Amino acid sequence: MTRPNILELKKKAIEVRKDILKMLTLAGSGHTGGSLSLVEILISLYYYKLRCDPGDPKGRERDRLLLSKGHGCPALYAVLANKGYFPKEKLWGLRKMGSQLQGHPQIGLPGVEVSSGSLGQGLSIANGIALAARLDKLNFRIYCIMGDGETNEGQVWEAVMTSAHYKLDNVCAIIDFNKLQIDGFCCDIKDMGPFVHKWKDFGWNTIEADGHDIEKMMDALDEAEKVKLRPTVIIAHTVKGKGVSFVENKVEWHGIAPKKEEYEKAVKELDEALNKLKT
Repeated sequence: MTRPNILELKKKAIEVRKDILKMLTLAGSGHTGGSLSLVEILISLYYYKLRCDPGDPKGRERDRLLLSKGHGCPALYAVLANKGYFPKEKLWGLRKMGSQLQGHPQIGLPGVEVSSGSLGQGLSIANGIALAARLDKLNFRIYCIMGDGETNEGQVWEAVMTSAHYKLDNVCAIIDFNKLQIDGFCCDIKDMGPFVHKWKDFGWNTIEADGHDIEKMMDALDEAEKVKLRPTVIIAHTVKGKGVSFVENKVEWHGIAPKKEEYEKAVKELDEALNKLKT
């Protein structure tokens, strides 16, 4: 698979972050930190790895992307709009009455594979889709993005066992490992360490990557696709609120949106970062 221009994708990541911030500011609510941490993960998938066609979003052999951490949907919406799944103007209706872009993804919006937001369920759904693909002899992959706090849920580990038992090598879990959840640092709420070894011990092929390094994420996705007879998890080390200095690693930004002056300050930072890339 030909690799896209990395500089252009870095610029795209900044533009997507600006879209996310505008959506949240106009809505006056939403999850800022956990949306910003997802950007490079989604760009690596949609601009490189996923076999998908915005003109045919229900193609039978398309790869599936499930956003199990549904509260991060502003990032997914922004990337889908930038890829042409729906007009970008729809983004500004986030969380508005009658809009298809609600606070968690809903089936019906082009590009959304599953209604999500009740944490812990995504990997189970991915397993079901993978088993159905095996029965139907269809060749596609299922990528399931989860939060690290989400892995506190017991259902996740039941699903982890199921994936390994059935040797679902078309399943790739991606953990947005930003170390924070709604109530604080994950290690303080419920320490999941040693996290990497848990997945290995359950029989998964386990990869660690910098979730904000697009090239490293592409490498990890390539490696995952080569593995047979085992599911793969990519533990993507990220920063909650990435790209906006006063949001990064701040637990209070889990579930609030920027005010107008905060939005303007954040956009100024992102424009400065964009100008540095251009020089």
